[in-house]
Amino acid sequence: MLGAACFAGGAWGYSQYRHQEVFPNDSSPAALFSPAKYTEPASGPMVDFEKAANKAAPAVVHIRTVMKAKEVNQDMDDNPLREFFGQGFGTPPMMQPQKASGSGVLISPDGYIVTNNHVVEGTDHLTVTLNNKEDYKAKIIGTDPSTDLAVIKIEGHDLPFLTFSNSDNVHLGQWVLAIGYPLDLATTVTSGIVSAKSRNIGINSRNSAAPVESFIQTDAAVNPGNSGGALVNTDGDVIGINSAIASPTGSYAGYSYAIPSNLVQKVASDIIKYGSSKRAYLGIMYPNDQMSEEDRQKNNIKEGKGVFVMDVAKGSTAEEAGIQKGDFITKINGMNINTGNEVLEKISALRPGDKITITYQHNGEEKNASASLKGNAGAYASAREQVIEKLGASFQALENGKGVQVKRLGEGILSDQTRIKEGFIITSVNATRVSSTDELKEALKRAGNSAVISGVYPNAPGTVYQYALNDLNSIQ
Repeated sequence: MLGAACFAGGAWGYSQYRHQEVFPNDSSPAALFSPAKYTEPASGPMVDFEKAANKAAPAVVHIRTVMKAKEVNQDMDDNPLREFFGQGFGTPPMMQPQKASGSGVLISPDGYIVTNNHVVEGTDHLTVTLNNKEDYKAKIIGTDPSTDLAVIKIEGHDLPFLTFSNSDNVHLGQWVLAIGYPLDLATTVTSGIVSAKSRNIGINSRNSAAPVESFIQTDAAVNPGNSGGALVNTDGDVIGINSAIASPTGSYAGYSYAIPSNLVQKVASDIIKYGSSKRAYLGIMYPNDQMSEEDRQKNNIKEGKGVFVMDVAKGSTAEEAGIQKGDFITKINGMNINTGNEVLEKISALRPGDKITITYQHNGEEKNASASLKGNAGAYASAREQVIEKLGASFQALENGKGVQVKRLGEGILSDQTRIKEGFIITSVNATRVSSTDELKEALKRAGNSAVISGVYPNAPGTVYQYALNDLNSIQ
């Protein structure tokens, strides 16, 4: 996997980055508005947004979601009063149905719509309203939490749709429009400029152990409900899908983030064709762009043009291309590379089997190599050694030798990917019995990138639970 090694993320606090949350459409939007003084616009370059807005707005849709009422998750079996009042006592209360709304973009005349994963995640019913107020029932075709993208489908024909522009051609200062349904309003268009490219803000790691982030940053105003809407150029073509904002409050505070169109187009077409995204990997480890000077020195990271290679995975595309630890990658397919996020964006927009050309510096000498991308990252010795730490829990072997107990849960793969609880006793990994933390570590190392752990809970020793773990080697 391409990523930022195991180093900390961006300069802002983690909590300041938020997905453009779907808007709870049973709330009253009236309380959100206050009078504003009209001010004459400042003089500046005149740009005609009308053509782009008229072209794009009909293909941007309003998505309304409903999650069914569910029981509140409580450990009612441990309630001592049930012994006296019977099994009916203390029945978990029911949550009310959850309603929310977001945005999406029609990308075909027969009803395929791209949106954000966090717009449709966990929903039971989807309703899509077009710009002309027509309603359609929708179904989820597939999702990709690593990029926060999803594809849904409505049944129709001759529907308005948008085409993708090449996001590699997006440049700083370029005028853009954000189109969506913020705050449960009707179609809303705002304008701004591209203020940065290839931004990594660490937000997709909340839903994926193998996140892909290389956002286009703009100052076009977006708010809750804009999620999944279009970021278009002045020709009305899609250059990104709006996904997140930088905000201490949850509302617009000046910066918004869109997934670049090249990545969107690749993931969406994969989902439509295969049901899921086909991920390609280069197989290098590189420093985080925000790494401190102290950490750079500690990891012997050199200064130079391009992206420094901290490590190369065995059996990876990079190894077959001849890239070695200490080299600098300067170009991919002829495009200049300056940051690790740019490497991530370029590779993630390709598929396993695609041929690429890599330009890199080795001991000061420029080299070019061609290679075919693989569907796995290869294996890092350092990654395998860190597999226990990446689970995000502490473990203790049972004295009777019948498993390893999860003592404390923190942030990591177990919390992110499963509903495992503290106290769970792991008895096997991929059918291999474990009785100590060392055996657990070795079993996970042998498992590769995915594993199934089995075990029991102390209060229900007769019931075996299984949890699937993925992206165990997702450092690259």
